[in-house]
Amino acid sequence: MPVFEKRTRIAASAARVFAFHEAPGAHERLSPPWSGQRVVSPAKSLAVGERAIVEIKMGPLWQTFVAEHTAYEPGRMFRDEQRKGPFARWVHTHLVEPDGDSASFLVDRIEYELPLGALGQMFGGWFARRKLEQLFDFRHKVTKEACESPAGA
Repeated sequence: MPVFEKRTRIAASAARVFAFHEAPGAHERLSPPWSGQRVVSPAKSLAVGERAIVEIKMGPLWQTFVAEHTAYEPGRMFRDEQRKGPFARWVHTHLVEPDGDSASFLVDRIEYELPLGALGQMFGGWFARRKLEQLFDFRHKVTKEACESPAGA
């Protein structure tokens, strides 16, 4: 199963970076305008059982992506898993690791499987990987800028 991981050092405490993700509107701020995503219903919190519903444009069609939070450690991590959507499997772990008192690492780890098994991976694996890289480059940049700014998240 493919695994995608993005790791970025942020000059802000782990508490500040995690608080950015817990703030209302975080999911919308982390959705690139060019990505073909619409947050239909954000999760009310990061707590286990909360769900987010996002519409994703795939060619001329829109597909619904439902992610349910399945793990939550306040100040440290949360995990969401696809309940409905374009992937055969999607498990996304968001982790914030302290690096001293005033810095941290933001780590996004995604275990995913494309539909159609090996055939889907052969023909769509490169495309999915490229889209994940673009999406998480954007998300980490937005998070870093917000958390490192004097005004904060």
